[in-house]
Amino acid sequence: MAQDTALTANTRLFRPGYAGHNQISARTLGFWLYMLSDALLFTALFASYAVLDTPMNAAGGPIASQIVNPVEGFWQTIAILGSVTCYSLATVAMKNGKRGGTALGIIAAIVLAVVFLGFGVNDLTTLAAHGDGMDRSGYLSAYFVLILTHAIHMGIGILWMLVMLVQIPRYGFNEMVVARMLNLRMFWQFQATVWVCVYIYVYMIGA
Repeated sequence: MAQDTALTANTRLFRPGYAGHNQISARTLGFWLYMLSDALLFTALFASYAVLDTPMNAAGGPIASQIVNPVEGFWQTIAILGSVTCYSLATVAMKNGKRGGTALGIIAAIVLAVVFLGFGVNDLTTLAAHGDGMDRSGYLSAYFVLILTHAIHMGIGILWMLVMLVQIPRYGFNEMVVARMLNLRMFWQFQATVWVCVYIYVYMIGA
């Protein structure tokens, strides 16, 4: 009976007319405003990359067609989209009041995100080991900054998920936890969107 009561307390957050919706909506709106600034940041980085993506700015160093691997980028895309899917399933479990299912979805999302970052780190370290670091040319600077900025955001998302794995069993699905989970979903989906743009523009067109 206690378990049923707890489940009802968790799922009431998703019922029409519940007062906690206003608090969740306010936090979500605030996070939307942050996401707009993040979108401007990546827009500027893409614009810089577009300007510097020329043989002249390569300064005798490698250009996109020499350093990007569309096949490897494809697997990175699968990994990040899989991570987003797993996290979305975690929010479905949250809506149903299932802490175990929510935690499982978050863990799967973290694992796939780590796989994604592993590919990216390997690419950048390989380039740097061959003397083609971000200080080699204007083009490589734009490439490294774009990829690293996205990787940093991914790392922040992974850390955020780890925090949620601690907060869910401790606090349950209260207004604060639900708002953070929903904001994280928005943040994570945005990172996947940015990566798809990177894959299309840098990996597919560049190759």
